[in-house]
Amino acid sequence: MSKRPDSAGLLIWRRKPALEFLLVHPGGPYWTRKDEGAWSIPKGELEPGEDLLEAAKRETFEETGFAPRGRFRRLSPVRQPSGKVVHAWAVAGDFDPAALKCTTFEMEWPPRSGRRAAFPECDRAAWFGPGEALKKITAGQRPIIEQALAKLEGAA
Repeated sequence: MSKRPDSAGLLIWRRKPALEFLLVHPGGPYWTRKDEGAWSIPKGELEPGEDLLEAAKRETFEETGFAPRGRFRRLSPVRQPSGKVVHAWAVAGDFDPAALKCTTFEMEWPPRSGRRAAFPECDRAAWFGPGEALKKITAGQRPIIEQALAKLEGAA
């Protein structure tokens, strides 16, 4: 059975003392020089029959090495320009980006060389305030941050 086309992930937030969001930068040679509009929430594809929240937790752990606990606030699904739908939850957590541990993927590199190379799914993670996070995250995921801001406004 093939994988479901949707993906799921977590938008991890903290107040230190101001509100910040944790985003990850995709690994691999295509993303090396891209910054604004390239970052993402930790997320990934769903396995057949997998619970959406459990998939979001699994993918976040695979991409960061961090397993947040607490109240997971469901956000509305967001359709990406590719047509893929991202299911996301906001959850409070505090993660040290220097502790990033993620899985790898393989691809032919350089192109048409016949050689395969392994790259990390994410090459770095960082905390961003709301304005900066909206600039850094991919355009298709901006509504995830906007929704979280609406839900977290005034929340302790």
